[in-house]
Amino acid sequence: MNIASVRRPIIPPTPPRAPDDLSFFGRLAAIRQNMIATWGQRAYEEGIIEGRFLLRKSFILNQPDAIRHVLLNNYENYIRTPVGIRILRPVLGEGLLLAEGHAWTFQRRTLSPAFTPRAIANLIPHMTAVLDETIAKLDARTNETVDLREVMQRMTLEIAGRTMFSFGMDRHGPTLRNFVMEYGERLGRAYFLDMLLPVSWPTPMDRARARFRARWIEFVAMLIAERRAAGKKDGAPPRDLFDLMDEARDPETGKGFSDEQLVDEVATMILAGHETTATALFWALYLLALDPQTQEEVASETSGEHLDSIADIDRQKFTRAVIDETMRLYPPAFLIARAARDKDNVAGTAVSKGDIIMIAPWLLHRHEKLWDQPNAFIPKRFMSKEPPDRFAYLPFGAGPRVCIGAPFAQAESVLALARLIGAFRVELVDADPVIPCGVVTTQPDHSPMFRVTPR
Repeated sequence: MNIASVRRPIIPPTPPRAPDDLSFFGRLAAIRQNMIATWGQRAYEEGIIEGRFLLRKSFILNQPDAIRHVLLNNYENYIRTPVGIRILRPVLGEGLLLAEGHAWTFQRRTLSPAFTPRAIANLIPHMTAVLDETIAKLDARTNETVDLREVMQRMTLEIAGRTMFSFGMDRHGPTLRNFVMEYGERLGRAYFLDMLLPVSWPTPMDRARARFRARWIEFVAMLIAERRAAGKKDGAPPRDLFDLMDEARDPETGKGFSDEQLVDEVATMILAGHETTATALFWALYLLALDPQTQEEVASETSGEHLDSIADIDRQKFTRAVIDETMRLYPPAFLIARAARDKDNVAGTAVSKGDIIMIAPWLLHRHEKLWDQPNAFIPKRFMSKEPPDRFAYLPFGAGPRVCIGAPFAQAESVLALARLIGAFRVELVDADPVIPCGVVTTQPDHSPMFRVTPR
């Protein structure tokens, strides 16, 4: 894909690439701090890279046809890795993101109606109300420096609470944020024994994660009980995601979710939704602060728009391209790891049972054979008549297990960025480069300070 540009695009900072001969212990130490920093130049140039880690053979896939095979053509042969299960199960339980086989099929069929365009359209008023409040709060802080990462986290958490439960998160937001921070800072990182032992052998961190989960599911159950106490008029249309999920039935069996399953589904939607969207919006604001000309193009597109419907959001073509390019450079889910159930052949490469398959959107989106100027911020590449290969751009995954909430996240991201940049000019106060770190999501190594000025 060739990109013509009349000016030199910005190239945001990234961590140094690892030596291709990085030692086992060096790689192990780097994984805990920043997975992105463990990949060397080969990973950005070659199609399939074979290696070994902890006595297992591993493959990094950067070929779209190989990725299509693993995520679509033979997806049932590839399951979550033991490390992935260890890290995610304490917060997501047996929800859609971790379910396999018949359990996944049931959950996916049952939840799908809650994420249709029509269902999402009914949630837009919740989003716009929170955005109005966020803009008003920022307007009162125009003479101060602002941590926009924290603002985005609070805003998307509030949107998650209102779209899920129809009530604000003023009382519960701090507790939920504390849960997210506690897990991400310590329990959400992979330790040596987590990678070495099978899931059936608890590690010391597993015990700590189990204690966390007991408190976490009690909190989510309390939120559900509070929402149920608010009730719903008989015959009234669903007013939020909880109504849609509570009333959802598998079209084939007629079964709905048990209370235990509903806790895990609600936890999955709140956590996976608000944290990844907050991260994407932070990086978009950071890039636009680095690139004032592109920021003005977003503001110009938004000027005079009401932005209170799906149709309004769909008209923001350039703003959508900025979000798409942001998620190319900073994919919230920087790594998709799978373990082979059985032997297979992937694009001419023999895969054995138990081999680890790694599809890293961070690498794929910056691969030198797949993208022109792969490290540059060029939103207009997503307005080209020649879109990227479906299996070269994976911000939400691909195949049957593509993120069910992708349309919701895209609508929220475009709406929020358009409204925020339409209201304010955003400038960086800090001069220090912000380096992306791959831990659970693609996070900044620190939260820079911004200044927002009303337009």
